Amino acid sequence: MKITILAVGRLKEKYLVEGVKEYLKRLNPYARVEISEVPDEPCPENAPPAIEEQVKQKEADRLIKRLRPGTFLIVLDARGKMFTSEELAGKIEELALTGRSDITFIIGGSVGLATSIVDRADLLLSLSKLTFPHQIVRLVLLEQVYRCFRIIKNEPYHK
Repeated sequence: MKITILAVGRLKEKYLVEGVKEYLKRLNPYARVEISEVPDEPCPENAPPAIEEQVKQKEADRLIKRLRPGTFLIVLDARGKMFTSEELAGKIEELALTGRSDITFIIGGSVGLATSIVDRADLLLSLSKLTFPHQIVRLVLLEQVYRCFRIIKNEPYHK
């Protein structure tokens, strides 16, 4: 499988960078996983909705340029479907078994994602009803993808 995490913005915090490196190393035996970043667009604090929409669209334009044709697109969105780890593992396994072995996850920036990205999704995924900083979501997503492969392979992993 080829899995890409396409994210708006760079990781800055050392602990997150180290965590991401650790999970990329753990995922290596299961799939080719890469992280691709696009620059985030500056957005003033308390920007009006019209400015936020412009920011989201500029980021969306950058994201769209990085999408591979035929990839199964999973967009992380608060309105998305919530899965248990076992259900997400089942979805990833189903995709692999049906020849959809190229998966791209998109993580938006601090103001979210433009409709033009959300509308392209094959699946909207919510990790929680809680709100997380987009940088932390990257680490949580990698951990869950790793957990999915452990579940698929019937390998032990704490519950």
